Amino acid sequence: QVQLVESGGGLVQAGGSLRLSCAASGRTFSSYVLGWFRQAPGKEREFVAAISRRGDNIYYADSVKGRFTISRDNAKNTVYLQMNSLKPEDTAVYYCAARQRVGVIQVGETYDYWGQGTQVTVSS
Repeated sequence: QVQLVESGGGLVQAGGSLRLSCAASGRTFSSYVLGWFRQAPGKEREFVAAISRRGDNIYYADSVKGRFTISRDNAKNTVYLQMNSLKPEDTAVYYCAARQRVGVIQVGETYDYWGQGTQVTVSS
């Protein structure tokens, strides 16, 4: 099992930046595919970004491509989401997630472990 704890959320003006971190427990961090998802009030949870075990394959939602960067540090058991050029529509609770099994990487139901979430609010 792995436990995930997100941090780094907050309130930022449009055009600003935030970096989210997700620290994981356990010794097998490098065996997990990691993803970031978000959920805005009244909306479905949506995929944001994901990174393969060694970090050599990265995926982004079209809505964040070119603005967000996902990365991981397996030595620190941490995955990051650097968010630049933030927009009010990026406002949501952001969750990191982990999985070992195979599946469509953008589908939240294929992830087995989730953090508690961190709030990101972008003001206009």
